[in-house]
Amino acid sequence: MPPLDVNLQCPGYIGRIPVRNLWLLMLYASDLFRSSGIGKVGLEDSPDDLPDLVAEVLAHAVERRQKRQLSQGYLSREATLNRVRGRINVLATEQYQLLSRGSVACKFDELTMDTPRNRFVRAALESICRVVRRQDVAHRCRFLAAGMKARGVSGNAPSRAEMSADRFGRNDADDRFMIAAAKLALDLVLPTESLGSSVLTLPDREVTWVRRLFERAIGGFYGVVLTPRGWRVRCGGVLGWQIEHKTAGIDRILPAMRTDIILDHDSSRRRVVIDTKFTSVVTAGWRREETLRSGYLYQIYAYLRSQVGRGDDLADSASGLLLHPAIGEAVDESITIQGHRIRFATVDLNASSGEIRSQLLRLCEPV
Repeated sequence: MPPLDVNLQCPGYIGRIPVRNLWLLMLYASDLFRSSGIGKVGLEDSPDDLPDLVAEVLAHAVERRQKRQLSQGYLSREATLNRVRGRINVLATEQYQLLSRGSVACKFDELTMDTPRNRFVRAALESICRVVRRQDVAHRCRFLAAGMKARGVSGNAPSRAEMSADRFGRNDADDRFMIAAAKLALDLVLPTESLGSSVLTLPDREVTWVRRLFERAIGGFYGVVLTPRGWRVRCGGVLGWQIEHKTAGIDRILPAMRTDIILDHDSSRRRVVIDTKFTSVVTAGWRREETLRSGYLYQIYAYLRSQVGRGDDLADSASGLLLHPAIGEAVDESITIQGHRIRFATVDLNASSGEIRSQLLRLCEPV
């Protein structure tokens, strides 16, 4: 099977994966794809135009937010004033003898639009306009970024760690959609097809990044597409061992069983445990040219058999799916072991967006 070498660089590709399909995976992995109105703009059907469409969604969200005024927040400041505001910084006031000059050092909270949330959106607008194809969309994004600057939003973009600490309230629905669009816009700038723009330049980081992206994309896709069809989708779940006796120190060293995705469908009494792998589905064998990777088989087998006998009918008859990405090749084989169907399949990352969607949906069907 052709290897997924993401260290090679050629126009329009990260390794042998088309950039448009990386954009598609980013869409599936994003919070924006999970948003209620995203299906109305046709993002999934046009991955080549994804940056333009995401830029339009982001611009629309910002314009809608500006009509109601951008959200504000309190930021802590320190300043020397001629009147008391907030708390007095006694040490600074005495150190610089400010009282003799009619001033006082104060610490206070100031209501401002220059919040991390708004700075993040401004950075996304300025970044996405460099990779969109349509000049009218690029101009619209630059105009909105300039408008945010005029309202006092600085250009110091917050880190992803700062944004992860941001919490949305019950009245922040519009902001939540806007931030989701901004996150996807900034992600799309990374694997760009345009010469001279930002690219992923560190091979080790590229492999790790694409591997995690593939896992999040599969979970995001199934979460959006299958939930309306009666499925329950859990990502990153932990399975417990059926322990009958243990020594005092085993909890410190016993590995956890953490699954990538679990799909449950109560009406059909089906459970599918999915483990995504960013490697070739087969490897060189000892006595034959190709063989399934034994470690992966043991892993999915442990996920299934360790849950049997706990009074959960779905677990007793659960099936497993080892899902690998591939380039230009399709594998879909299965075997039944002790009542559990285990499937070994690939999704072709060189296919069109419609074909990728069909492949993923087909893997949820009974073998």
